Amino acid sequence: MKAADVLIAPILTEKVNSQMEKGSRYTFEVDKRANKLEVKSAVEEFYGVKVRDVNTIIVPAKNKSRFTKAGVLRGRKSGYKKAIVTLAAGDSIDLFQ
Repeated sequence: MKAADVLIAPILTEKVNSQMEKGSRYTFEVDKRANKLEVKSAVEEFYGVKVRDVNTIIVPAKNKSRFTKAGVLRGRKSGYKKAIVTLAAGDSIDLFQ
């Protein structure tokens, strides 16, 4: 798998921002077929940093519904895979450029 196909987007939430400041941990949405070695090489290639550790999580799909004038609309929010990347000491990524 190409490195450009592995990383989809960085995930930016309050919890992730606090992890970035404290422990130099960054979270990315990645392709479901990507493994930890591919994620590590893609982050190192794109951002020019040294990756110490990679943790992956598969977020399951969720059923969603909302009430409207036309009745109840039901849908499904698709699942995805995310990777939490820990960088070596002294390295950082500027995601807010």
